[in-house]
Amino acid sequence: MRGNLFAVAVDLVVLTVRRDQLCVLLVKRGERPYESHWSLPGGFVQADEDLGDTAARELAAQTGAATQGAVQGHLEQLAGYAAPGRDPRGRVLSVGYLALLPDLPDPEGPASGSAAFLPVEDVYGLAFDHDRILADGVERARAKLEYTTLAAAFCPAEFTVSDLRRVYEAVWRTEIDPRNFQRKVTSTPGFLIPTATRVTGGRGRPPQLFRRGEATTLHPPMLREPTREPANGALAH
Repeated sequence: MRGNLFAVAVDLVVLTVRRDQLCVLLVKRGERPYESHWSLPGGFVQADEDLGDTAARELAAQTGAATQGAVQGHLEQLAGYAAPGRDPRGRVLSVGYLALLPDLPDPEGPASGSAAFLPVEDVYGLAFDHDRILADGVERARAKLEYTTLAAAFCPAEFTVSDLRRVYEAVWRTEIDPRNFQRKVTSTPGFLIPTATRVTGGRGRPPQLFRRGEATTLHPPMLREPTREPANGALAH
């Protein structure tokens, strides 16, 4: 990379909810620069690819989402990052992408030790400018949950209202009144489609399972409560 030429890359903010925590997929770099540092997954755009092709390829390589039938998932372009000096190797324009996925298995295979889902609130000091990209992705996800139905992208194909509420609580890092939440999501046309199945094995009336409907927006929006501060002093994104 010489002169004013730019290399073009894609970096992925892959978010999921695991054990009631918002988590991000990170990879540990095995080469310079930033060897042994955690970073967002991504790669350079190949000559025969559009940006979206690169994002989908990298997402499939890291998570298998394209082959696991993760139809509930969501992938969208986030922003461009091209500050001089962001990459010690030369001028690199990186286009961030945000992926929201249901809980996935831990990475497997020979490189599984170099990739992991980590709680967002514990993540800081990433390679390059990935702290900023991650912060932008998390804020985009938090904002999207206010006025869209994308929270269901974090859920499996069928889920309870409690499952969905825990997604909101994990992403917004706040507590939500269960009754008000149930009333809101079940009264929004097209948000949730009831199934004929109920969850068995618990106490009381078995909760009903729902699947995601065709609605894409919430009107009126569901405004988030103030975000909780992290208990361990880690950087909050």
